[in-house]
Amino acid sequence: MDLNEATREVTSLSLSELQSKRVILRHELADDLPPVIGDRVQLQQVILNLLRNASDAMSGVDDRPRDLLIRTECDEGDRVRVSVKDTGVGLTSQAADKLFEAFYTTKSDGMGMGLSISRSIIEAHRGRLWATANDGPGATFAFSIPCRRESGRADAETRVN
Repeated sequence: MDLNEATREVTSLSLSELQSKRVILRHELADDLPPVIGDRVQLQQVILNLLRNASDAMSGVDDRPRDLLIRTECDEGDRVRVSVKDTGVGLTSQAADKLFEAFYTTKSDGMGMGLSISRSIIEAHRGRLWATANDGPGATFAFSIPCRRESGRADAETRVN
């Protein structure tokens, strides 16, 4: 599947919600991104969760633009990476350690399931999901998953049913 296309679909569906929250969305999608083997809907669910979390993290920001950058790129080895960078409140070291645990949330109305489920989806795709604090304001959440091999074949372990 084309991860850029899947990303565009998610952002297109989210655009009016992001605009209503004064979020400025930018894309930096790699031109040469190889296809990935995976469940399109599941990967779109992860991207949507990361976009919504980024938007929520910026909801209280009034002293700077609410910039959100979604980027795709080739990653080390035979992997591709999707990252979502916001200019929100950022991460504390205590929160960073627990972010992906089920039922842990930093939101007053959150359930604490989104990132836990997202991590499970990415791990099922033989990938990795992580978060880092930005040098400036905000945080970046990213995942990388294997891409399809050049021969056009994927080994059985990279297939997700």
